[in-house]
Amino acid sequence: MTLSFARDIQPLFLPFDRDQMRFAFDLWLHADVKTNAEMILQRLELGDMPCDRPWPQEQIALFRKWFEADCPP
Repeated sequence: MTLSFARDIQPLFLPFDRDQMRFAFDLWLHADVKTNAEMILQRLELGDMPCDRPWPQEQIALFRKWFEADCPP
């Protein structure tokens, strides 16, 4: 299965996550997340993003797989 930003990645970011990061970029826009994907992945793996709770390892692995596939739309 080919990963999709709209189907697989964007829904991982809750409205609260989006609101908290809007000062820097929009977590619901493919272009913004793709541009910042390496930093986002690092922060997810450190557990300090999203700011209100760490993601389960399955979600981090899904984001990593999307990133390694060159962030498909």
